[in-house]
Amino acid sequence: MSANPARPTSFDVAAIRRDFPILHQSVNGKPLVYLDNAASSQRPRAVIDAISRYYEHDHANVHRGVHVLSQRATDAYEGARDVIRRFINAADTKEVIFTRGTTEGVNLVAQSFLRPTLQAGDEILISALEHHANIVPWQLLCEQTGATLKVVPIDRRGVVDFAAFETLIGPRTKLLAIAHVSNALGTIVPVERFIAVAKRHGVPVLLDGAQAVPHTSVDVQALGCDFYCFSGHKMLGPTGIGVLYGRKQLLERMPPWQGGGDMILSVTFEKTTFNQLPWKFEAGTPDISGAIGLAAAISYLESIGMERIAAYEHELLMYATERLSRIPGLQIVGTAPEKAAVVSFVLEGIHPHDIGTIVDTEGVAIRTGHHCAMPVMEYFKVPATARASFAFYNTFEEVDRLVAALEHTRRLLG
Repeated sequence: MSANPARPTSFDVAAIRRDFPILHQSVNGKPLVYLDNAASSQRPRAVIDAISRYYEHDHANVHRGVHVLSQRATDAYEGARDVIRRFINAADTKEVIFTRGTTEGVNLVAQSFLRPTLQAGDEILISALEHHANIVPWQLLCEQTGATLKVVPIDRRGVVDFAAFETLIGPRTKLLAIAHVSNALGTIVPVERFIAVAKRHGVPVLLDGAQAVPHTSVDVQALGCDFYCFSGHKMLGPTGIGVLYGRKQLLERMPPWQGGGDMILSVTFEKTTFNQLPWKFEAGTPDISGAIGLAAAISYLESIGMERIAAYEHELLMYATERLSRIPGLQIVGTAPEKAAVVSFVLEGIHPHDIGTIVDTEGVAIRTGHHCAMPVMEYFKVPATARASFAFYNTFEEVDRLVAALEHTRRLLG
C-alpha cells in the first residue's frame, strides 16, 4: 500500500463528516463507505435542519397570502433564488428558474426555446458523452420537427473530439447542448473552447452542469453559456429541486412551457396574461422546502469553499486511480487528463452488477450499470461499468476500503 498523498492544507474531513448524520452507520455489519455521489450526494445537518425549520415554523403557500406564514415562506423561497444567483454569478434573479432537476431544465429549453423556431433540416449538436437527459429530449424534438441530431465523437480516453466538433457545427446548427462534466467517466469538458466556437457561429449553448456544480466554481457569465442546468440532490440538497439558468433576453422571448397557477397575471376564458420572469416558467405550487434546502446546501458548500473542495477531491481521485490501477484485471474506463472525482472501471471476468453486490456486503456503496449513458457503454464495448464517485466528505481510508472490497470480490468470483 502506497503512502497517502499530501492532503490540501487545513481540510478537516473528520469535522466535515460529523455534519453528515447518514455517514455514521453500519451496512451489513461494516461501517458505511458511500461512494455513489455522482448519483446522489448526502445531506449535511444544516440542510436537514433548514427543511425541518420551514415545516415546523413557516410552511404556507408562497406568493398568494397576506398572512405572516405565507410572507415568511415567500421570503425564504425567493431568498433561495438569490442565493443561487450569487452562487453561479447570474446577472439577475429573473434568470434563475426553479425546476425539478437537470432533466426538466433540458426539456424546458427544448420545448420552449427551440421547438417554436426549429424546422426540418435544422441541427442540434450534442456529444457522445451525454447523459440520457441530454439526449432523449433532443431526439423527441427532432421527431416532432424533422430536425437532425448530430453527435460529436469521443476518443478512447473519453475526451470530446474538439476538431470533429469544429467540422460538425455549421449554418444549420441551432443549439449546442453539452455536459460540463461526464457522469459516467468523470471527463471535464473544456466547455469554454466549445462556447467560443459556438458564439462565432451564432449558436446558443446549453450546459448540463449536474456533475460540475457540486465540485467546482461555476460562473455562468464568465462561461458565456446561454443556459445552464443542475440538480439539487447531487450537491447536498433535496431531491426534486433543480435550477435552469437562462440569459434574460432569451427567457423573455420564450413562451411558457406549462400552464397553471402562479405563472399568470390574469385569466379570463378569452385570454390569459402571463407572469413576468422567473415565475412565467414556474407553474403551480413550487417545491418550497426543496428551494430552501438547496439554498442551505449552497451556503454549506460556500462555507467550506469550492476551491478547497475541488482540491481535496482531486487528491482523492489521484489516490483512488493509483490504488485501483494496481488491482490485477481492473481496467479504468475513462482516462481523460482532466477529470472530476469519478472512477469508472471493469474487472476482468466479473460482471459489474456482481462487483456492486459483493462490495456492498463489505459496506461499500458504489454504482453499477450504464449510468444513464448507454451510448458511452456502447462506444467502449462494455455492458456496464462499476463507478466509484467521491465527495469532499470521503476519505483516503475509504478508498482503501474500496480496494480491499474489490480484492475480496476477485477472490470470490475471479
